[in-house]
This record gives sequence, structure tokens and C-alpha cells, in this order.
Amino acid sequence: MSSLTKNDLKYWVGFTYLSNIGPVRFSKLRKSFPSLEEAWRAPISTLKELGFTEAAIAECIRVRGEINLEQELEKLEKEQISIVTIDDEEYPTLLKEIYYPPFLLYYRGTLPKHEDYLLAIVGSRKYSTYGKQMAQRLAGDLSRNGLTIVSGLALGIDGITHQATLEANGKTIGVLGCGIERSNMYPSSNRILGERMIEHGGCVISEHPIGTPPFKSNFPRRNRIIAGISLGTLVIEAAEKSGALITANYALEQNREVFSVPGNATSESSIGTNNLIKQGARAVTDASEILESLNLKQATEYLSAQKIIPENPEEEAILAHLTHEPLYIDELTALTKLPITVINATLTIMEMKGKVKNLGAMKYVLTR
Repeated sequence: MSSLTKNDLKYWVGFTYLSNIGPVRFSKLRKSFPSLEEAWRAPISTLKELGFTEAAIAECIRVRGEINLEQELEKLEKEQISIVTIDDEEYPTLLKEIYYPPFLLYYRGTLPKHEDYLLAIVGSRKYSTYGKQMAQRLAGDLSRNGLTIVSGLALGIDGITHQATLEANGKTIGVLGCGIERSNMYPSSNRILGERMIEHGGCVISEHPIGTPPFKSNFPRRNRIIAGISLGTLVIEAAEKSGALITANYALEQNREVFSVPGNATSESSIGTNNLIKQGARAVTDASEILESLNLKQATEYLSAQKIIPENPEEEAILAHLTHEPLYIDELTALTKLPITVINATLTIMEMKGKVKNLGAMKYVLTR
């Protein structure tokens, strides 16, 4: 929570309700007044002198007349929502470095420490089996190597990424384009996932106050935070005009690393990722390539040390043929020459040990 007094903090909160006052105008106001309280109460004539538009001034008058700042702080406390301002020591260091960083962040959960390594993983809402596999594999491997995974808690690759991180006992952060109170989190189908992220040491964050709907215009702004808080951004499946590409572009503008998983040239969901590679993003298919590029190999365990070791002849036979490409159980039976009952029993045990994953429809892959 911010170190500011409640009296000071309520004015910071108040300005987040003014959609026409972003980081630039907010900074201008702070320089023009001795305190935010005086900025909040600024007369129309002064706002005009500062170059505020009629729309911004009209919104300011309306919101100041409608909002009760003390009640807003009470709502935050009731929802267990904390605040960190750009002046606070806890504010994410990398985010401060971007153009127009949010002057205030609302969050539930635990903010990352300055020494944590954060990586953004984003992708399409409409994903393929390949995209899902790569998201699960890369998010899992990266989080097992100590990285905190950042994404947008959206449907598709984002949600898969958060889920895979939790399954690997990692920490993950969701950046939202709406208010973060439980009843308002979007999409509603990922609310339980968001709560699990918080329970496992991560958080959900937003620059938008309580009650802000998920307006379409909020999401490009949200994407600058996803990229800005992270050392780099990994894109897994993206159509030609995917929102994930906006995040990648923000990362490039912020001089951060951009990684892209190459895909089938005939797949619409790979047009965006393949184009990123043509434009200079690093093509990656393994977590070790990302760790190497970010110079994190010395700070993490090598993935090669995590090679799956068979514990009996049956597992050895299965591992000789199983890869990250889906394999039907009848194909596995034919390749190993093992009875189907033995295959079923062994795969069940291997899945419990985290060595293989059942994709459904009797298809299996390695987990790492």
C-alpha cells in the first residue's frame, strides 16, 4: 500500500476517475500546484490557462461534483485493493522507465519485488493445439526457472499461460483493462483463475479505478503496462492484427526484448508471429533461448538438467517415442509393443508425476 496519508491518497485516486487526464496532464498538474488537493480544486480559469480542453474541464467539473473521495478509499479497503503511486518505492522499476507510466496502480495480491525477473507472454484468444502446447511448455519452463510471468488474464493464450505458470508452482501477474474488484474482473470466466494467481503469490493490477468497465479503448493502454513491467515480451500465436502485436510494439518502443514463436505459414493465427520474426523479433521454441537472450542463465537452473528420467522399463519405452507433438495412445501402443492396459496404467502414473500431459481425445505429449 502507498506510504501517502489517506488525505493525500484520496486525491491521487480521484484523478484516476478522470479519463481525460492521463499521465502527461497529471504530471503537468503536479508541477503547477503545491499539492494535489489544490490541483483537484483548481478553478476552471486555471485549467484553461494550463491548456486543458473543454472536454477535460467539463469532465473534471462533473466528477468533482459526483465523487466522494473518502467513500472511494473505503470501497478499496472493503475490496482489499491496495494502491501504489509512481512516487512510492514499491512501484515497479521497469514501468517507471516507459513513456507515460501510470501515475497510480491498483492491485490485489503481492507486487513483484524489484529483483524479480518478469517476462510477458501474450497471444491470440483463438488458439490452436500447437499454440496451447507452446504456451503451456514455455510458461511452465520459464516459471520453473524463476521468472514471474505477466499476461492480460484474457481468454486464449493469456489464460493458458497463467494456468500453466500456476501448475508449475510459479508466480504470475494479470494486467487488466478494467477495475479489479472481484465482481468486475473481465472476462468473468477467468475470475477464479485471477483469485488463484493472488493466492499463489502473484497479483492482478490495473490503472483503472473500481467500477471501470472493460471498454475496448482500455486494452491498448493496458498492453503498454504488460510490456513496460517486463524484461521482454514473448508472443505465442497472433493473427495479422492481433492485440498481442500491440504489446510487442510497446516492448520495442520501450527498448525491451521481443520473442516470437514461429508457426505454420498457412495458419492465420501465425501470420502475426511470423511477421514479428521478419521484423527482427527473436524466433524461439525453447525457454533456454529466452533465458540466454536475457542473460539469465546464471540466475536460473538450466532446463537441460530437467530432462525426464524414466523410472522403469515401461516409462523408458514410452519416453523413447513421446515428444511435444501429440501422439495417440494407439500409436504409442504400436510403437512400444506394450499391452494397452500397461500403456494406460503407465501414462496415468507418469501424468501424476508431471512427466506427460493428456491433451484429451487419447493424445499425449511430454510436459517439458
